[in-house]
Amino acid sequence: MTYVYDDYVFHYVVENSICYLCMSDEKNKHRLPYAFLQDMKDLFLAKFGLEPAQRAIAFSFNEDFSPVIQQRMEYYNSGGAMDNIDSLKTQIDDVKEGMVQNIEKVLERGEKIELLVDKTDRLNQQAFRFEASSRGLRKHLYWRRMRNIAICSTFGLLIVFILVAEGCGGFDFNRCRRH
Repeated sequence: MTYVYDDYVFHYVVENSICYLCMSDEKNKHRLPYAFLQDMKDLFLAKFGLEPAQRAIAFSFNEDFSPVIQQRMEYYNSGGAMDNIDSLKTQIDDVKEGMVQNIEKVLERGEKIELLVDKTDRLNQQAFRFEASSRGLRKHLYWRRMRNIAICSTFGLLIVFILVAEGCGGFDFNRCRRH
């Protein structure tokens, strides 16, 4: 049981008509005082037994048991008896801190990935524009080449026509015609 008076908390266990009592100033912790009381009960019964303890008068075992109480109080107050739940809380806090750091790294990585995605989209758009402009340039160069071929062919035909016409006596082709 637990009893609160001002800033102090009294924890006690009564078993076989023997009362084990301790006082603490931490209102939120009950496991540690009860672990201390269980330890005291076990050590007391191991050292003196149940029957002599029940027949003894108050404070008769004080001289023999006070060094044990002092040693166990130092042990429990120094954190040596940190119970499993406190240990688990510490581990959970460590894991939580690690998870927070990992999430921060993932978020940073996510921002970097978003930048890469944006750059990739821009590059993809530039590639489409380049493809379209290169297609237009190819068509332009094709028609330019065709125009040059047509001009050269026309010019070549004109030269052939002029040479043939001169060889046949002029543009009326008098010599080449058969009468």
